[in-house]
Amino acid sequence: MEEYGVTAQEAYDVFNKHVESAWKDVNQEFLKPTEMPTEILNRSLNLARVMDVLYREGDAYTYVGKAAKDGITSLLIEPIAL
Repeated sequence: MEEYGVTAQEAYDVFNKHVESAWKDVNQEFLKPTEMPTEILNRSLNLARVMDVLYREGDAYTYVGKAAKDGITSLLIEPIAL
């Protein structure tokens, strides 16, 4: 931030653009045929998804807040209405 003279919000916005671009690259590459078994690719993709959820708004892994707890609860505990 000091090197380029930008605010924290501007730096955050640039990093978010990089993250969005990286997700586009991951999704495009995932759709291409490869010799790597799909199960391994799925595990890598799922790990990246979890990391994105946990760290998108801060360190929700170390400092578990209401949003992380609510997400886990809705995913694993609350029934899905049919």
